[in-house]
Amino acid sequence: MKQWLDYIPLILFLVSFKTLGIFTATGVLIASTVLLYGFFWFREGKLEKNHKIVLVVTVVFGGLTLALHDETFIKWKAPIVNWVLALFFLGSHFVGDKLAIERLMGHAVTLPASVWRGLNLSWVLFFIALGAANLYVAFTHESIWVEFKVFGSLGLTFLFVILQMAAISRYLPRENADTGKD
Repeated sequence: MKQWLDYIPLILFLVSFKTLGIFTATGVLIASTVLLYGFFWFREGKLEKNHKIVLVVTVVFGGLTLALHDETFIKWKAPIVNWVLALFFLGSHFVGDKLAIERLMGHAVTLPASVWRGLNLSWVLFFIALGAANLYVAFTHESIWVEFKVFGSLGLTFLFVILQMAAISRYLPRENADTGKD
């Protein structure tokens, strides 16, 4: 459920962008992100690493957008977040006892080390590609970049998760077809 709440600031950004313009929308994005993650911190006493990354990048790049009255900075937000996440996933190959994807999913599924490595590297590549796609759309198709940022990124992520689930499905325990009932 929390993953879906992460999209509230983006949806508010989209609505504000369509009705009030980029600079008001940027202020709404900053405020809603701070409020949402403040709520998470208040409720749980901590923030997840991805929330910290999104919060810092949103405040810094959104703040630069507002302070310098230049929308270029907010257009760089999504690519930067994606590339930092790619670095985080890549870095987990060299630091720590578990890969990032195993930390996120290890409580739900047991997989061979080679599968965890493959999944983790696929997330690295996905975040690099998603960042590049966001950057491309932001600077070449400005008329749709906010919609792509919200719905395109969400759709691509959802599709990627489905593909990941299909890839690991053969490692999941199978239910016994014989339930003992006639």
